[in-house]
Amino acid sequence: MNKRLIWKFSLIGCFIVLSFIFLLPDMPFYRDMPGWWKNNMPNGGITLGLDLQGGINLVFEVEGDKAVETTIERIASNVQDILQKKKLNAKVTTEDSAIKISANNMDIRSAIEDNYPILKPSNTSSGILTYRLAAKEAKRIKNSAADQALETIRNRIDQFGVAEPTIQRQGTNEIVVQLPGVKDPKRAIDLIGKTAQLEFKLVDDEAPLAAKLPSYIKPGEEEEMFAKIKGQIPKDDEILFQRVVDRETGAVTRKPILLKKKVLLTGDLLESARVNIDQRYNEPYVSLKFNSAGAKVFEEVTGKYIKKRLAIILDNNVYSAPVIQDRIAGGNAQITGSFSMKEAKDLAIVLKAGALPAPLKMLQNLTVGPSLGRDSIEAGKIAGIIAIMLVICFMIIYYKLSGVIADFALILNIILLLGAMGALNATLTLPGIAGVILAIGMAVDSNVLMFERMREELRAGKTPRAAVDAGYDKAFITIVDSHVTTLITAAVLFQFGTGPIKGFAVTLSLGVAINLFTALIGTKSIFDLINSRKEVKKLSI
Repeated sequence: MNKRLIWKFSLIGCFIVLSFIFLLPDMPFYRDMPGWWKNNMPNGGITLGLDLQGGINLVFEVEGDKAVETTIERIASNVQDILQKKKLNAKVTTEDSAIKISANNMDIRSAIEDNYPILKPSNTSSGILTYRLAAKEAKRIKNSAADQALETIRNRIDQFGVAEPTIQRQGTNEIVVQLPGVKDPKRAIDLIGKTAQLEFKLVDDEAPLAAKLPSYIKPGEEEEMFAKIKGQIPKDDEILFQRVVDRETGAVTRKPILLKKKVLLTGDLLESARVNIDQRYNEPYVSLKFNSAGAKVFEEVTGKYIKKRLAIILDNNVYSAPVIQDRIAGGNAQITGSFSMKEAKDLAIVLKAGALPAPLKMLQNLTVGPSLGRDSIEAGKIAGIIAIMLVICFMIIYYKLSGVIADFALILNIILLLGAMGALNATLTLPGIAGVILAIGMAVDSNVLMFERMREELRAGKTPRAAVDAGYDKAFITIVDSHVTTLITAAVLFQFGTGPIKGFAVTLSLGVAINLFTALIGTKSIFDLINSRKEVKKLSI
């Protein structure tokens, strides 16, 4: 056997071993594996979707008009303060998402429009001045309300501990929440509807325990860490975690941070959080603006704790802990930290998500029973086994020994496909099972094209070795072309489809990619091995 064949079979063997390793968490005997294996080897496996393990499917409507009304009420209160400071006698009220001022003169107009250019005059008559939000601003507030509600819900679901939840926007003002495996739907619904809490606390870097804390831990290792430091946490302190994502690998870790329990500032006093670009370094940062009461408290806090870290906490998760460089007056602050644009936007949304910006109205509450999921899994298994057996028998009968080689590629394709899904911790849904079964049928499609080419070459009088080489060479372009078009279709389905459709797209894409490997490298290697041992005079095809 030459070095090239050794390399190919070593690669195939390596992929097979990795596939079994990634599939081990799904095996019934995995619970008996030693602790060192579970701590150091992959432990994700394939996750079952909502339609297979049961759960709830919720659809909420974000009432954006309420967010607009809240904004109008806040602006009206500020307008009243502005007019009083300027000693302009006028009463400010709100009605039907509009601000009404009981007087109408140029001084009042200038005071309002200079401070709030987003307000547009409407129906000014009978000495009453009426303002409404500009249509563009109202649309921005509604869209922002949906984004904030989405982030708030996601934070709540993360605390609920649901594996592979689906939380996404649908249309302009709807949010779809799918929670697989939830045993208490009422508790989940109540948790989603609660208001998130934004808090500012001081980091206790001076306590002896702060230096002993690990720089990071893996998700799920919290209890083990707390057991090691039991009794060492100061009475007035607590430990919360910051979620850290490696930009290069995407690995998620949790950074423990020792904090003072005392809340210095809450999100109730935060007026806005926006993403801006630093003109000097061309990097995004998050600008904060507090209301008048918050500005006063923030100035006192930053003046008192200069050179200390102030943690920004949402739902008991630390999102940032910047160092206070100087007293900050005026209610404006900046959070910098070499953010990417996406990270800065996410942080701004998180900061604004201290409370649900608008009420959520439930449009749909669908509970899927786990018995239906078990039936679907069993039906999928039966369909898959039947499909595999039919394909195997057909290939052996029609292509003889070459058909056996194609069946090897089929089995290899299935092993690698399941292993890849385990490595990606993919969620398997009913459409995903359909994608697996479709991949089984496609696994031999490439071999059929090459075998027919080989038959043509043999009929033309070529030797078996020449016929095999010509069959692979001439069918290569056709195979790659058909697989690329299928991959493009799968990419479109993944980009624009929802949860189950994305599951189908993932399994289809993996099946197509793996099919190319098993057909062009797997079966070709076996034919090359047969032809390398002796001069084959007749090919069983």
